[in-house]
Amino acid sequence: MNEAFIELRGIHKSFGKVEVLKGVDYAVDRGSVSCLIGPSGSGKSTLLRCINSLEQPEEGEIRVDGVLIGKRVEKENYRVLDEKEIAVQRAAIGMVFQQFNLFPHMTALENVMVGPQWVKREDRSQARQRALDLLEQVSLGERADHFPAELSGGQQQRVAIARALSMEPKVMLFDEPTSALDPELVGEVLTVMKDLANGGMTMIVVTHEMSFAHEVADHVAFMDGGVLVEEGHPRDVLSSPRSDRAKDFLSRV
Repeated sequence: MNEAFIELRGIHKSFGKVEVLKGVDYAVDRGSVSCLIGPSGSGKSTLLRCINSLEQPEEGEIRVDGVLIGKRVEKENYRVLDEKEIAVQRAAIGMVFQQFNLFPHMTALENVMVGPQWVKREDRSQARQRALDLLEQVSLGERADHFPAELSGGQQQRVAIARALSMEPKVMLFDEPTSALDPELVGEVLTVMKDLANGGMTMIVVTHEMSFAHEVADHVAFMDGGVLVEEGHPRDVLSSPRSDRAKDFLSRV
């Protein structure tokens, strides 16, 4: 795990009496795409939320580009960062969710502008130009003035990706970004994600789209029961899994 861009060491996370993450070690190289696969309830989404400080693990360390996430060490003990400090860190870690979470009263352009304006205090004209550029990047330049209700699910998810990119993140986290979409809309979102990968964006993708993992991922990790059961090159994990649990899961998807 030396020199990894994203490092998780010994991550434990519980909700009440249920231990969701059981000492996870996980590493992602700079500029690579890592896909997390596994059954529902295996801890994949919780792992992403810990990286983005939406959840705080009880034990373990997370580092992104060498920076300790969500806490600091004081006198050999950890202290959880306050919300303002966490917000600064979170700006460098873009996240796209299953649901699009767009502001319904704002146009696509305004949804993409809002983060840089309010969090980074960017000048409106600068934020607007970057937002227009990003909407062009996700092939929605002509929809800039449309409200979310006037967009398809695939278009809304592409706006959500542009919104995350507007903060100029070091890494992008995707939590099953196509699971809420009709099948015919999945491809347009995956195309944008492939373009990001080809551009060198570091990405962690929780997905059930095995074709995407085969084609785009540099690394695949199979989770079950709060642990990483096996990980490695997509060819090895997806085509020749070692564990019986991974074999069973992949036979069903």
